[in-house]
Amino acid sequence: MTVPAAAHVSAAPASSRPLAPVELVVLDMAGTTVRDDGVVERAFERAAAETGVAERMPWADALDYVRRTMGQSKIDVFTHLAGGDVVRAEEATAAFERAYADLIATEGVEPIAGARETLEALRAAGLSVVLTTGFAPATRDAILDGLGWRPLVNAALSPVDAGRGRPAPDLVLTALLRTQASGVASVVVVGDTTSDIASGRAAGAGLVVGVLTGAHDRDALADAGADAVVDDVTRLPELLGLAAPFGIDA
Repeated sequence: MTVPAAAHVSAAPASSRPLAPVELVVLDMAGTTVRDDGVVERAFERAAAETGVAERMPWADALDYVRRTMGQSKIDVFTHLAGGDVVRAEEATAAFERAYADLIATEGVEPIAGARETLEALRAAGLSVVLTTGFAPATRDAILDGLGWRPLVNAALSPVDAGRGRPAPDLVLTALLRTQASGVASVVVVGDTTSDIASGRAAGAGLVVGVLTGAHDRDALADAGADAVVDDVTRLPELLGLAAPFGIDA
């Protein structure tokens, strides 16, 4: 099938190519299916204050780097901020995970509007669904349990489950292996950051989709190689020819 020209979709020329039958959809968590509301950034700030991991550079520069690398493995981000000091990076990563857990415990965790319904629609269409994240498994699982999403997905993966975090292709390829999809051309990758897009491109996914509910804007996602950029994940079923977007007449 081919990707339809859906409303609110801006597609790169590559998105008009024939798309293999979709078997697997790999979606990012924070900013794509899970509301962030600055929680990731605040957790980074707490971790930096606790460990001094970013003291070698102005805080504005450190924060800019965190924003530009949203979606990447947290240990990789902290290793850069620590100037290659792996021990300090590990301490900062642990502090980040504690801070994030504290924030979601006190403030709760909320899905992107319509994300649950999107996951349900994908599963109802017979597709495998895997969530991926740069968080450690404990944080990832706390989010899944808080949302009650475990029954909705085939798997949820962190960098430790795959080898390397984004922008490497490992998370996408591990999702393919876990679900036994027939090949990378049958995989759709969805995310809100340039790292998500780069990971999908590196994996050779059949379709790579950016969403505008998270860290990076339309131009950044398109420049990173997204085949299509949509408002949010509720547009995904329509983009794949499965259904009209939620709340909008066909």
